[in-house]
Amino acid sequence: MSRSPLLAPSTPKASVTPKTSKTPKTPKTPKTPRTPMTPMTPMTPKTPKTPRTPRTPMQYITPLASPMRKAAATVRDYLEDVGHLTRLDPQDAWLPITESRSGNAFYAAFHTLCAGIGFQALLLPVAFSFLGWVWGILGLSLGFMWQLYALWILTQLHESESGVRYSRYLQLSLKAFGEKLGNALVQFPTMYLSAGICTALIIIGGGSMKLFYEIVCGPECRSKPLTAIEWYLVFTCAAVLISQLPNLNSIAGVSLVGSITAVAYCTILWVLSLAKGRPEGVSYTTVEGKSEVESVLGVLNGIGIIAFAFRGHNLVLEIQATMPSTEKHPSRVPMWKGVRIASAVIAGASSPLPSPIPPNGILSAMYRFHGAETSKRVLGLTAMLVVVNCLCAFQIYGMPMFDIMEAGYTKKKNKPCPKWLRSAMRVLFGAIAFLIGVAFPFLSDMASLVGGVALPVTLSYPCFMWLSIKKPKRYSLMWGINMVLGVLGMALSILLVVAGVWSIVIKGLKFRFFKPS
Repeated sequence: MSRSPLLAPSTPKASVTPKTSKTPKTPKTPKTPRTPMTPMTPMTPKTPKTPRTPRTPMQYITPLASPMRKAAATVRDYLEDVGHLTRLDPQDAWLPITESRSGNAFYAAFHTLCAGIGFQALLLPVAFSFLGWVWGILGLSLGFMWQLYALWILTQLHESESGVRYSRYLQLSLKAFGEKLGNALVQFPTMYLSAGICTALIIIGGGSMKLFYEIVCGPECRSKPLTAIEWYLVFTCAAVLISQLPNLNSIAGVSLVGSITAVAYCTILWVLSLAKGRPEGVSYTTVEGKSEVESVLGVLNGIGIIAFAFRGHNLVLEIQATMPSTEKHPSRVPMWKGVRIASAVIAGASSPLPSPIPPNGILSAMYRFHGAETSKRVLGLTAMLVVVNCLCAFQIYGMPMFDIMEAGYTKKKNKPCPKWLRSAMRVLFGAIAFLIGVAFPFLSDMASLVGGVALPVTLSYPCFMWLSIKKPKRYSLMWGINMVLGVLGMALSILLVVAGVWSIVIKGLKFRFFKPS
């Protein structure tokens, strides 16, 4: 066969190289025997180097390096303290109670004094007319010590060991009693105290304005006087105007003015009573009821008025919330200092005031019995001091309600309340309080009933809060004191409420709806 030209010619096979023989290994050289070790000569120790001076950072190369280091360390320690102790709700920075935390012991004294002394001191003589001198003084002294102990409890419970601050009475009650029971026990009484006292302040402040006009103008005045409703409206407008101050710390000056005016008119009243003596036809004997039931009701009403005189504990935690707090400087220290100052002033101003008088306010009694022999300047000054004090007290008692109204907006919108809306809310609150005051002008006559409602918030709940949060050993001294005081306060509150309602049923109350006098 002929080979195809397309097939390439086959290449010849490469020749195979023969294997070479292995190269013989080189024999190992014998190891050199080791020479014996000669003893080493001791080395001369090196001279230790002088440690270098640490370089100063570039930012501290100034003559003020040491003060700046101290300042930086102080700030670092402060931040560590705050971070260790204080755990704040971010929304607190938007609400009027906790918006500013620059308070101090003096601010606390101003707020506590303005909330703790005021128009309720004018009703203490009514309590003495039912209780008499001995039992009146004893009841007033025991009530004062009891409420001071309750104040101490609240200041201690404001800050927990975990760093949480309970800046409102309701928050502490939720921690102590749980969500359902805490809301049921505390929410209504605290709101009732704040809104109800603001309404009573409108009634008393407007009435004092009317009294001031009658004293200054006199019977010879030809101008047409305003009606009681119009005086209420004038007072409400002035109170709402002052309420535009943004937060609780910003009204410290207002509380100072309120404290000074309250102490001033209390002093004028008891000095005037001592100077003028007992008027003719007025007896200082105890008012006795026609029956044993009425006598018992009178005693309970007197105790209720004393309890009402010590209201204001629903504001203690709010006042303490305006203070800064660190691990080294907790807020309970300046707060307790301010409470002691305020309590000393309250005791000094209120103790000489009570004297048995007929069952009406001491201000109207002074105008009735000493009006003819007292100068118009003194009478007018006293009435105006009451007006100013009511205007100032309206601000601190209205602040928890402002806080509740704004909290609803901030929780829903997750942003601070605009200024125009904040102003509108406070105007709305003033309008509602004015309408309630006009519709129910007899609320100031129900002081004993209000005292019965407020007594647990003032005296009982703090004792139970201590037992629930601190958990003292059962049957120990602190456990026994708080348990006895708590149960006694609740029983007394029930008796006062029943006595107040029963007194209204028996004696009757002039329900002057929409007819303020």
